[in-house]
Amino acid sequence: MGEWPEAGTPVKVAVKTWSGVVEHEGLALPAAGPKLITLKLANGYNVSYPESYVESVEILDEVKISEEEAPTPIEQDGNLPLVHLIHTGGTIASKVDYATGAVTARFEPDELLQSVPELKSVARLRVVKLGNMFSDDIRPRHWNRMLKATEEAFAEGAVGVVITHGTDTLHLSAAAMGYGWAGNGGRPPGRIALTGSQRSPDRGSSDAAENLVAAVHWAAHGPEPTGYRDASVVVMHSESSDGKCAVLPGIACRKYHSSRRDAFKAINQGPLAWINNDGTGPSIEMAEHEPADARVEAISPMMFNEDTRIAQFIADPHLDSNLVMLAIKDEFDAIVLHGTGLGHLPISDPQDDSPENTKLRLMLEDHCSNGGVVVVVAQTIHGPMNLNVYAKGREQQDMGVIGHGSLCPPSSALVKLHHLLSRGGGQETVASNWAEDLCGENPHDSMD
Repeated sequence: MGEWPEAGTPVKVAVKTWSGVVEHEGLALPAAGPKLITLKLANGYNVSYPESYVESVEILDEVKISEEEAPTPIEQDGNLPLVHLIHTGGTIASKVDYATGAVTARFEPDELLQSVPELKSVARLRVVKLGNMFSDDIRPRHWNRMLKATEEAFAEGAVGVVITHGTDTLHLSAAAMGYGWAGNGGRPPGRIALTGSQRSPDRGSSDAAENLVAAVHWAAHGPEPTGYRDASVVVMHSESSDGKCAVLPGIACRKYHSSRRDAFKAINQGPLAWINNDGTGPSIEMAEHEPADARVEAISPMMFNEDTRIAQFIADPHLDSNLVMLAIKDEFDAIVLHGTGLGHLPISDPQDDSPENTKLRLMLEDHCSNGGVVVVVAQTIHGPMNLNVYAKGREQQDMGVIGHGSLCPPSSALVKLHHLLSRGGGQETVASNWAEDLCGENPHDSMD
């Protein structure tokens, strides 16, 4: 092929495909990966091919790249409640690049409003763009930016906030919004809903529009948040078909399916409500729950310490104590072990043939005795952590391993741990608060 031209050079490229040789005109871009060539096509899309597919490259004088027109602003009803739409990215804000088949995060926030005109009859919207990220790239620093954006929204008079978010880690960010606003016993000034979609808006089977309308409706017209279970909610399809979205507690739900439209479920408790849409407009159907105690409205959320480091390991036949020791030596702030069953770890050697189990037990025991934070959460996802049933669980408690009595889903537990560490406390703070019900993650009326 020769050397790929520098970025911005107009080129014509002939590439081999399964249907024959195809020619593309566009601008050379930096390669999207090793042994690839990448160019921006005249229609505005980017495309990449393996270098081995390239038949020829011709330098051109000029290539005109089309620019999409900015969407026409939608007139909004000033009498409707104000909702801030905080945009982080994800499939709900993606298009399919039909040149490559890839889904790319490229919708601008105003395009969401333009593509879902039903929103203008639900609320008065202000769009805030925090980024255009796939959710697997989100870190605790982004949780803090979301928390700050919600605080600013309420300060500007918004009654609710909708955060559009990729679905893969949406439940983690939802938990972060919940603990940030209500983990210290308060409640947010307004409703916070997170939503996304399993299929991009330009697909016929997309769930994006209905999820977005339902989330905005909750943010605009839902009940005042108590701070218990409802400090943040996830609004996604309740069933695989259209017509009903579930409102799930943000501190107790997770994504359980990679592609279904009803991918999210509440863990150890039920939905808070459903948003029904029979074609005449959304309506709210509340679920039955015991009333929550009154909480004081929080002035601002508690931020997460962005320097906190938590190491996670899976308790299985390949758990390597040497990896755990690396985390201890590198002074991670906490270790999370995803235990089997009721929360068990491979720390016994009844056959005298697995010394690595004994090594792990002694290592964890020593670390805990020196003030280290070790938390066990459930691989099973549903059900309680009960370290009293078997002798091994009782031994883990004697070692100083934290986890007994929690109903918190493993993903939410990770966020709760980060929240507790951000309070400035160590082992004692985590241990004394772990089984407590801070904002609905350990409800006494659970469905365990």
